[in-house]
Amino acid sequence: MEKQPVSIREIEYGQIGRCLQVDNGTVDFVVTLDCGPRVIRFGFSGQHNEFCEQDGAVRSYDGQYWQPRGGHRLWHSPEHMPRTYIADNSPLAYRVLEDGVILTQPVEPWVQIQKEMEIKLTGAKQVTVINRLTNKNAWPVKLAVWGLTVMAPGGLEIIPQPDRDTGLLGNRLIALWPYTKMTDPRVHWGDRYITVQQDEAAAAPFKFGIDNQAGWAAYINKGHVFIKRYDHQPGAEYPDFGVSYETYTNELMLEMETLSPLTLLNPDETIEHREVWELFVTDEVPGDEAGICELIKAISSYP
Repeated sequence: MEKQPVSIREIEYGQIGRCLQVDNGTVDFVVTLDCGPRVIRFGFSGQHNEFCEQDGAVRSYDGQYWQPRGGHRLWHSPEHMPRTYIADNSPLAYRVLEDGVILTQPVEPWVQIQKEMEIKLTGAKQVTVINRLTNKNAWPVKLAVWGLTVMAPGGLEIIPQPDRDTGLLGNRLIALWPYTKMTDPRVHWGDRYITVQQDEAAAAPFKFGIDNQAGWAAYINKGHVFIKRYDHQPGAEYPDFGVSYETYTNELMLEMETLSPLTLLNPDETIEHREVWELFVTDEVPGDEAGICELIKAISSYP
């Protein structure tokens, strides 16, 4: 198949300001230049944004405010206030590639971790994101790369259940947060899949994590299916009791969160965590696990 030409141009994007748009005529993404790094938009060219865009602010460190903004962002885990919420409101260094861009954040004050994203169009409907963290401290730091993608409201998330046959031993881990209710009507604990329905009328937060051994999750919204893939490493040490995938939702959005293993990062060392995003069209939202299986089968056969 002939590779599609990619156009890259600087634009003004809503309230965000200066951004770069990368477009191959089928899908496009938009990254921030004056804050972040963030991928503030991803979608079919000329159509709606698959990601949520958010306002608001959280008081951070040294009188600064961290802005949610939405889109895809890069954090380091485990979560802690204020370390996780260091404000990312400064312009980025960036390098334009043939089919994408590399965004590099100034070293975080106090925390001394530097964030970098390499985002490229690697297929007609596919984006590859390499999330990088570099330790600029004078001592080692143990952390995990944490890629959080904030999805637009109204969709249904699909997460595959681990299915290894471990005989008399357990075969999966589920981590729950203090505010999470097991009986929350937005979640369905299926045999093969767990589904979470984003509900704009449900303000209560809901979050859980799982050792997602299949290494993918999907979000169906407005006739499109967004699939996020990553490398789950069996036997590795992960944050939050050992989970590599987490999801969070409230009335505004739903987050699809992937994690690298916890790593003791020495001074000036860098750790990478790769995600692949794909976007497809669907005619309907599956109503049961058989329908989910049919949808996944159909998607896997797409060119």
